[in-house]
Amino acid sequence: MRKFLVAICAVFISISANAEVNKKYVQSAEKYLNSVTGLAGDFIQTSNGKVAKGLFAMLRPGRVRLDYTNSKVQLISDGKDLYFFDKSLDQITTVPLTSTPAGILVRKKIDLQNADIVVSDTFDGGSTFALNMYLRDNKGLGHMTVVFDKSPVKLKSWTVTDATGVSTDVVFRNLKPKTDFDKNYFQIQRHKTVSNSGGDAFYD
Repeated sequence: MRKFLVAICAVFISISANAEVNKKYVQSAEKYLNSVTGLAGDFIQTSNGKVAKGLFAMLRPGRVRLDYTNSKVQLISDGKDLYFFDKSLDQITTVPLTSTPAGILVRKKIDLQNADIVVSDTFDGGSTFALNMYLRDNKGLGHMTVVFDKSPVKLKSWTVTDATGVSTDVVFRNLKPKTDFDKNYFQIQRHKTVSNSGGDAFYD
């Protein structure tokens, strides 16, 4: 595990040495993200020095699910809100999907050049490239850096930095296209949870 994390850090160090906006990378990322309807695979998450593993699923527009292998916590977006479900406490925390930069990746239409998304830097990591981005009118909510393999273009990892400056790194493995999820796969199963945020047109 230590060797794996060192290798990931080396990728980010090499990437950060070339900070500038490259339109080719922006266009490649946009084309790829809009071509993806659903994905499923594994992930390794690092935050505050703690490492967690689990299963990842995404279905555009708006739906994401992370199930942690050794934790009672589940993270689910149903297209309107983002739910943090702590099964051990039987407790759900709900925030609007638009309150996290990660919501950028699951919009119905992803526009990285002309919409409210600002790509502030692109980075070349050799076999990978990365985009740093934030919401134009909500930079205070944080930002995210998304890393893609170059050939073929494929999602590799993301780092989300929240409004307090805390960063969470998620590295994906074995990602494969998948759209045939069960009807309620992106719903909290404890009980029916009602959204109070009103949703967002980007995820309709």
